[in-house]
Amino acid sequence: MHLDQKAIENIIIIGDRLLIKPTTLDKSTKTGLILPPGVQEKENIQTGYVIKVGPGYPIPNLEADEPWKPQSDSIKYIPLQIQEGDLAVFIQKYSYEIMFNNNKYFIISQSNVLMVVREPF
Repeated sequence: MHLDQKAIENIIIIGDRLLIKPTTLDKSTKTGLILPPGVQEKENIQTGYVIKVGPGYPIPNLEADEPWKPQSDSIKYIPLQIQEGDLAVFIQKYSYEIMFNNNKYFIISQSNVLMVVREPF
């Protein structure tokens, strides 16, 4: 079940964090051994699709080239490398698990993502 567009618009992710919907893991091994639900969730490495991305790393607004201009209080950000829709491989122990609309999601910092798979447009 995916979040509807209205629910996604109401979510605000802070800083360099990502909202990730975990992928469904296989319930059995390659040889057919059925794994209990807790075994899969204790894996160190997890995968999931990036649902929402924060604005990035905040940096100071250094527009002091003309000191007579009024200083703006707007914050500038260095955008994140990861984009919405990417399949992320991340370290689970550095993530925060949340439940939203009866679905499990992870909130994780970009620095704990090991790699992403991006579909070509």
